[in-house]
Amino acid sequence: MLMKQGKQGKQWKSICKGLILGTLLTSCMILLYSYVTPAVRLNMQEVPVPYSCAYRPAHARSLPASNASQGGACTPKVDVMFMKTHKTASSTILNILFRFGEKHRLKFAFPESRNDFFYPSLFQRTQVKDYRPGMCFNIICNHMRFNEPEIRKLLPSDTVYFSILRHPADLFESSFHYFGSVVPLTWKISAEDKMTEFLRDPWHYYDPEGFNSFYLKNLLFFDFGYDNNLNPDDPRVDESIQAMEKRFSLVMLLEHIDESLILLKEALCWEMEDVLYFKLNARKDTLVSRLTPELRSQATDWNMIDWKLYHHFNDTFWRKVEAYGREHMARDVEELQRRNAEMAAVCIEGGQPVEAGRIQELAMQPWQPIGEKSILGYNLKKNIDKKHRKLCRKMLTPEIQYLTELGVNLWITKLWAHIRELFNW
Repeated sequence: MLMKQGKQGKQWKSICKGLILGTLLTSCMILLYSYVTPAVRLNMQEVPVPYSCAYRPAHARSLPASNASQGGACTPKVDVMFMKTHKTASSTILNILFRFGEKHRLKFAFPESRNDFFYPSLFQRTQVKDYRPGMCFNIICNHMRFNEPEIRKLLPSDTVYFSILRHPADLFESSFHYFGSVVPLTWKISAEDKMTEFLRDPWHYYDPEGFNSFYLKNLLFFDFGYDNNLNPDDPRVDESIQAMEKRFSLVMLLEHIDESLILLKEALCWEMEDVLYFKLNARKDTLVSRLTPELRSQATDWNMIDWKLYHHFNDTFWRKVEAYGREHMARDVEELQRRNAEMAAVCIEGGQPVEAGRIQELAMQPWQPIGEKSILGYNLKKNIDKKHRKLCRKMLTPEIQYLTELGVNLWITKLWAHIRELFNW
């Protein structure tokens, strides 16, 4: 009995030391982030952004009539705003945008020194790397908390806005496990299955003012810049959803990613090769919790604003599919899947993603959540033919590494990575 108590005492001491160390390091990183955040210049000179940036795709040409909504030819759109939401396969979409922008020499609005726009603060255009009033950017796509007035002062008037959503129960499950270690309110949950315990009585653990608490309640609504703690029946919720519908030309659904990409291709007048993809930043299947009907219902109820948001745009999504044509959509989805499979056979060793420890090349290793190695990656095939070599590498490159290749100095992100390596996080 004494040995057991002694062992438990040591475990508690170890846990406490880890929590104290983690809190101190997190606090230091927050202070560092705050220190390097660009100051908002209240008296900044207002210089109108052009209607459309002068950049045009390399080898721009009219596309076949089948690519245009109204028939006839269309010109590829190059001014794009992607609202990158959390845990919605948005890293996969980011890779598509990086490749298109790089291929056509477009100008990205990137953050300074890190891979997001100082999330969770609301976006400010002064957070953009090398920003000056009147500058013209084509694409903005990194994580941010959406702030439409600031975005409109940064991007051309002809910019196409789009985003992606996920069923709120599945998003909650993913967010709870990915971000749980950086949400202190979860630390006091003693049950082995913390998520189930949390959903049993959320208000026993949840604090609206708690540090990083937004990760665990209506995260989608929060990402779009709204108050995630509103009562779902508050009229501001419906008003916000209506405002989003007016601003965003397309809101995609993770559960129907292929149909979503076909609609995106149509909206932007791009070609099929522009939306080919590999699934990036996915978790190991064995670590994904299988939500029982009861847990799914509890998670949906807890994230009721996100559910209202998802339900609304689920309806708009399928109306767009109907307008596109069900048979037309089925043919295009089949082609997209076939071409993705062909690229996987050309590019990926073994044709499948692998666990982090089995990724041979450092440049192909994705960012991992604290304390885990749960995010899968890929091994690039050796001796890929010259025709596909560059494209394969681009399609498989994780977000952090791709941003570095595009010229973003991610010194804060890299510093945090070194600290995590030092403490084996």
